[in-house]
Amino acid sequence: MGSKKNTLQDMKHLLLSLLLAASTLAVSANDSITVEQMLTKGLRQPQHTNLMLYYANQLKGIPYVAKTLEVNATEQLAVNLTSLDCTTLVENVLALCLTTQERRSHFADFKRNLLRIRYRGGVLNGYASRNHYFSEWILSNEQLGIVQEVKGHANDRRAPYYPFVEQQTLRCTYMSEHPELYPMLRNDMEARRLIAANEQRINGRKVRYIPKRLLNGSRKELACIQDGDILAIVTKKAGLDISHIGLAVWGKDGRLHLLNASQIHKKVVLEPMTLYEYMQKHSSQIGIRVIKCKGGRYSASAA
Repeated sequence: MGSKKNTLQDMKHLLLSLLLAASTLAVSANDSITVEQMLTKGLRQPQHTNLMLYYANQLKGIPYVAKTLEVNATEQLAVNLTSLDCTTLVENVLALCLTTQERRSHFADFKRNLLRIRYRGGVLNGYASRNHYFSEWILSNEQLGIVQEVKGHANDRRAPYYPFVEQQTLRCTYMSEHPELYPMLRNDMEARRLIAANEQRINGRKVRYIPKRLLNGSRKELACIQDGDILAIVTKKAGLDISHIGLAVWGKDGRLHLLNASQIHKKVVLEPMTLYEYMQKHSSQIGIRVIKCKGGRYSASAA
């Protein structure tokens, strides 16, 4: 019975891989080889390895390039490990982690997971199907059972929902108000309509976040944040929800740091400043949302 089930799963993975081939950009041999080498090594890691941080550390030093997905005439699944922005860093790390948890090491399986993560409902259907706003990204990946956002508890003895004591009401309008900034929206009125409809689906939602004044707390005080969690920096910039994302790292100084594709450092780097210090330098950044890979542990044994 188990053998038959495994055979059916293998056939399903093969079919998905064949379907993906038709919608995927031509990928350099180097990228596919790099991914498979990383996955092979990932499967050999000790049982309790934190795979989110393991893979993020493998990508440190890769150059930062803004808008790495805004380079094609039509929407296709782009795979690029030679340059990263903050979103593609997190997406690639999560796709590597998921593929390892499945005990797989083929490039096609990585692409399948990347597509699920990047597109609403895991379906690529044009430019508007991509999770452009990170609030869309969180909702889609929660619905697919990939991640879970942390929001605190109403009956926390310190304060309701502590440390997620602030709320943001989503008002995502930036893309529909500035289509000239997006090559695939400039001359496509239907894509603009769909993007505006996507914005309306999430607008008005209230989301909880940790205000930056609390981010100088110790690991014990901010126990809801673990190494490898996805941190989304909430912004007060008009029309946007999130301005930057990265991965949580508790430093040797006992304070929270951000591993990210950095526009400042021009590469993937563990920020030497604490996250608290980093955010004090950006007045538009008001706090963070915390997203966990579902299942809590990130180890290869989670498969």
